[in-house]
Amino acid sequence: MADLVCDNCGSTEAVVHLTQIVNNQMSTHRLCEKCAAEKGLESAPEPVNFPLTDFLAQMGKDTMSGLDATDESCSFCGLTFADFRETGRLGCPHCYETYGPHLKKLLRRVHGGTQHVGKIYLPPDPTSSELEQRLDGLRRKLGRAVESEDFERAAELRDEIRALEPA
Repeated sequence: MADLVCDNCGSTEAVVHLTQIVNNQMSTHRLCEKCAAEKGLESAPEPVNFPLTDFLAQMGKDTMSGLDATDESCSFCGLTFADFRETGRLGCPHCYETYGPHLKKLLRRVHGGTQHVGKIYLPPDPTSSELEQRLDGLRRKLGRAVESEDFERAAELRDEIRALEPA
């Protein structure tokens, strides 16, 4: 594969890949370090690719120490906590109950909390409970938008609620 040259100066190897969207038009530029710096961009070093297992082992060193020595395992699939630390994957839904207290500590360290906050994925054909949960969340957001007098956002939320509500 040939080295890519800078789209701006045309002479130096491109090290920054810049994608911009302006007025719904996407443009892509490859820039050398000098041209990128002129545009106010910095070329960051490539992030080191740590496997999930190494990350979990590093994050949970303090919170999970001592569990490897225990004989604790999931009663349903038999996965041990040492196996989880090695693979980074739980064996079944029952593992969440078996290792719940330890996973909460890990999640708190990784994400800063143990409760999901944010958007909820709805499959293409959501069940009625998923749809009702989504509508409840939208109604709460609508209430907050009205309270803060963000009427444009409130109108968007109102339209989204109407689109999701059963006819």
